[in-house]
Amino acid sequence: MMSHNQTLRGFATISYWADDMQAAKKWYTELLGIAPYFERSGPDGQLAYVEFRIGDYKHELGLIDRRFSPAKAVPGPGGAVMYWHVDDIESVLDKLLSMGAREYEPLIQRGDGFITASVLDPFGNVLGIMYNAHYLEILASFQPE
Repeated sequence: MMSHNQTLRGFATISYWADDMQAAKKWYTELLGIAPYFERSGPDGQLAYVEFRIGDYKHELGLIDRRFSPAKAVPGPGGAVMYWHVDDIESVLDKLLSMGAREYEPLIQRGDGFITASVLDPFGNVLGIMYNAHYLEILASFQPE
């Protein structure tokens, strides 16, 4: 039986905003190597939302037309960075930069088994990447022996 004592149970969905949804859909499809599994149009018939399921736990990455952002949202990078685990951080960073992302924070060694970097995607969102030894340990603990 699963314990429900924890307030934050796990990452569910991250939302990135874009003014040009077709360009954002194309860019993230190329980056991830998969098409979105869900799309929805707004009341005007224009693409308003696309969602990808990615990674070991099929986390959701949603792209939302900036017209539907919260009323108090401020354009540009915010104070939070969500890091996606990657196995080869240098090559993923190189790929992101080659696709037009801009460096937000360079590669930083955070200690044994932890390296972070982040970029601004072409739509102004912070995309964090991280080599995280704990992520791999937890993932391995779920694998059958």
